[in-house]
Amino acid sequence: MANVQYYDVILKPVVTEKSMNAMAEKKYTFLVHPDANKTMIKEAVERMFEGTKVAKVNTMNCEGKNKRRGMVTGKTAKTKKAIVQLTADSKDIEIFAGL
Repeated sequence: MANVQYYDVILKPVVTEKSMNAMAEKKYTFLVHPDANKTMIKEAVERMFEGTKVAKVNTMNCEGKNKRRGMVTGKTAKTKKAIVQLTADSKDIEIFAGL
């Protein structure tokens, strides 16, 4: 496994209708580094966003889709998503505040 620092773990937030509805339960969805594990994701969220405490982390590996462009076939990159559940006394994450 590559040496992944905490600031390299979280790539970007996932902004979908389902993830926005889950924010009411203090669940936030992120695209994360494929080599990151749950412990690394928890540490990254708590260090990047002040005042947050992570209760649990659920991860899922998403395989790449097959794509065609004419006769040429290829595959999109595989990704990893993490759903982070914060504790009840934790602060909300600011990047989702205006959404």
